[in-house]
Amino acid sequence: MDTIRFFPPHEGMSLSDLSGLCGAELVNPDFGDRQVTGIAPLSRAGAGEVAFASSRVALPDLKKSRAAAVFVTSRLAADVPDGVAALIAAAPQLAFALAGAALVPASVQPLRLTGAAGISESASVDPSARLEDGVTVEAGAVIGAGAEIGAGSVISASAAIGPGTRIGRNCHVGHGVTIQHALIGNNVIIHPGARIGQDGFGYAPGPRGLVKIPQIGRVIIQDHVEIGANTTIDRGALDDTEIGEGTKIDNLVQIAHNVRIGRHSVIVSQVGIAGSATIGNGVMIGGASAINGHISIGDGAQIAAFSGVAGDVPAGVRWGGVPARPMLGFLRDAAAANERAFGKAGKTDKDKRGGGQ
Repeated sequence: MDTIRFFPPHEGMSLSDLSGLCGAELVNPDFGDRQVTGIAPLSRAGAGEVAFASSRVALPDLKKSRAAAVFVTSRLAADVPDGVAALIAAAPQLAFALAGAALVPASVQPLRLTGAAGISESASVDPSARLEDGVTVEAGAVIGAGAEIGAGSVISASAAIGPGTRIGRNCHVGHGVTIQHALIGNNVIIHPGARIGQDGFGYAPGPRGLVKIPQIGRVIIQDHVEIGANTTIDRGALDDTEIGEGTKIDNLVQIAHNVRIGRHSVIVSQVGIAGSATIGNGVMIGGASAINGHISIGDGAQIAAFSGVAGDVPAGVRWGGVPARPMLGFLRDAAAANERAFGKAGKTDKDKRGGGQ
């Protein structure tokens, strides 16, 4: 695979330095001076590349690996082939991520469409906007009246920042993003096409049809949040929509008005969260799940993909299914339904009669 076009190899880092950077133990110090220049999957990593194996599922690829080094758990260290350096780490994937950030730093930085710094001549910046030194505004971007943007932040091409919006320092706003009625902290990454701060979906039925309910809240995004491409976050109706520090939101997520998400939570692609739901700290919500409005999901809870959460979820539990329920019960119900449909042998009545294909 041609990665050099977009992610050139590192000039070289010794395994001794890399192991210290990643908190890993280099089993054989004789490999300490070996240079690594990039990362690759275990199945095809070669000279100069580092990979990882975190479970026995990876054993077939590990035993025939030709990587320069592999991050492994202590249980897998004996399975690393001769000539491949074993780097023991409690969490091999985490160590690999740290290695990747050091060896291929461009891969973890948002894309800049131009290399120019400062404010593009083709950008439109209202005279009343306040931009600290070191802000970059790329071609075609629009900065509204009274907006404030902190030092080191990048507003990419064709992004639009609404009046009065505040964006902290060292943020990256991707191309085509729109932000309005929002207060954004430091070190926030917003990927292309995201829509933040538009009015929420609220109507009151009347004798002549639906009447729009005023949406006068804001979106508040704390430090170190990352928001995926084409995700939408509506501003609050009367209260605020809030995203807590360190939370990571995938592409194509819908977050409705007045939703509150705690710190360091993970929301995977195509999740929909209805208005006024409260998501705790450290919550993980699997892809394509639907979260009902006005409910609460407790700290540390995990919701399986394709789940429908209709009511409150306690802290620290694992739930799944539609409606979502404790994982053990969901799996038991799923197994029972499968048995009713296909029988214990996993065959339909037609299969049992010899008519299956």
